[in-house]
Amino acid sequence: MVVCDSGGDSASGVTTMRANDFRRIALGMEGAVEGAHMGHPDFRVNDRIFATLHHDREFGMVALTPDQQEQFMRAHPDAFAPESGAWGRAGSTSVRLASVHEETLGEAVTLAWQNTVNKGASTPTRKRSARPVRRSTKR
Repeated sequence: MVVCDSGGDSASGVTTMRANDFRRIALGMEGAVEGAHMGHPDFRVNDRIFATLHHDREFGMVALTPDQQEQFMRAHPDAFAPESGAWGRAGSTSVRLASVHEETLGEAVTLAWQNTVNKGASTPTRKRSARPVRRSTKR
């Protein structure tokens, strides 16, 4: 994986991304659909979330692997950070839209989409089994 290094701010050529740009890139992925999750937009492929927009529309989330997350954070520390808690440790990565170049955002969203497609292909959805019923041994 090559992480683009277009770094910097608007003066150095980074165009400020907005929620509609994030949405356009996410929906550009094959089979992607927009839904809603906990009151904010999410983007899914095969019924699995690969990206979301935060409530404030200033941040998005991409579902990267921990290694991909580390590479993006190293290359673009102003734009990428782990989400809170276990989700962040598992690779869910916050993207500050005003600090990311479109090409870099496109790369991150594409990787998130690929991760989700590959995860769906290799791991069947588990059905929750009914809990066993305890039966009294007394008669």
